[in-house]
Amino acid sequence: QVQLVESGGGLVQVGGSLRLSCAASGRAFSSYRIGWFRQAPGKDREFVARISWSGGNTYYADSVKGRFTISRDYAKNLVYLQMNSLKPEDTAVYYCAAGAGALTTIPDRYDYWGQGTQVTVSS
Repeated sequence: QVQLVESGGGLVQVGGSLRLSCAASGRAFSSYRIGWFRQAPGKDREFVARISWSGGNTYYADSVKGRFTISRDYAKNLVYLQMNSLKPEDTAVYYCAAGAGALTTIPDRYDYWGQGTQVTVSS
């Protein structure tokens, strides 16, 4: 079992930055791939970014490429999502998720989810 807790969300103005954290507990966290997803009101959950268990392979949605950076700190069992140049369309609840196996952007292939953290970008 892996437990995930997101933090770092909040209200920010257009063009601002936030860093989200995903704290993990449970066995073998370092062997899981981690993804960040988001869900805006009335919309489906969508993929944002993911990182491999080794940290050497990252992938981003086109909508955030060049603005967001995913990274992981193995010593602290943390995964970060640095978000820069935020836009109103980035407003959503952000979730981190953990899964084993092949790298993927599909939410259903992640086994463990956090409770989410709200990000609101005001214009």
